[in-house]
Amino acid sequence: MSAAPSVRSSSYWWYVPMLVGSLAMLFPLWWMLALSLETEQRAGAALASGSPFDALPTDPQFGNYGQAMQEVGTTPWLGFIDALSNSIVVTVLVVIGTILSSSLVGTAFARIRFRGRQPTFLLMLATMMLPAQVTMIPLFILFRSLGWVDTLLPLIVPAFFGSAFHIFMYRQFIAQLPEALFEAARLDGCGWLETWWRIIMPLTRPVAAITAVFTFIFTWNDFMLPLIYLHSEDQATLAVALNAFRTQFGGLEDVHLLMALSVVTMIPCALLFMAAQKQFIEGLGSGAVKG
Repeated sequence: MSAAPSVRSSSYWWYVPMLVGSLAMLFPLWWMLALSLETEQRAGAALASGSPFDALPTDPQFGNYGQAMQEVGTTPWLGFIDALSNSIVVTVLVVIGTILSSSLVGTAFARIRFRGRQPTFLLMLATMMLPAQVTMIPLFILFRSLGWVDTLLPLIVPAFFGSAFHIFMYRQFIAQLPEALFEAARLDGCGWLETWWRIIMPLTRPVAAITAVFTFIFTWNDFMLPLIYLHSEDQATLAVALNAFRTQFGGLEDVHLLMALSVVTMIPCALLFMAAQKQFIEGLGSGAVKG
């Protein structure tokens, strides 16, 4: 009986490194938010001194956000609106394409018996170890020959051919579903496509949540591919527009505007994660990535 309090008190010590790690992870976000609400003089002085205590806004300047969005591009407000709409279109279509294609291919690998299924699955997994830089030049030549350069198509179309990592997650999850579900679907006259749409898609919502969150964050923050394929200002995404804004307003006197635009850029990712957090955690705990 006397050992119980000591065990309980010792377990509390685990909260100390967790608290320290949380503060270390949150500090850059707090630093960015604090600088975005400072005046031009105080933000520059705080960044120059490097002291976080010099960035405690006593008079928050919320107008920095409007000014930063207005300064994007050569035309006031239009540059930010174009970049925001391009990012939304690309991200939403990539998320939809990745979920549909990955779930469809994962269903085939998990439930359909065909010749060469296992070697094909291993070959698909091997592509995960292939660096993106290896295929960058061949893909650029391909899209240039198709006339897709300086359009959003090179960023969207590849998502409808599946993602190896997410195909693997779907395959592992679908393989654990009861066989009775598929037998009942066959008795009702459902083909594989109808079974995939009516049975597998509703049951794999946790995996879809993981896929949506990962794909959204990667696509929304992706800078390399838009920089390669998009050349005109009206086709730029937010990541490219933010980099151009940093080049134009990268001095200490404009750091408050740069931080304000950075905060605006990261808001959709934070909102999506909070909205899909329950499904995301459920998917991680339901065996979606088990072997």
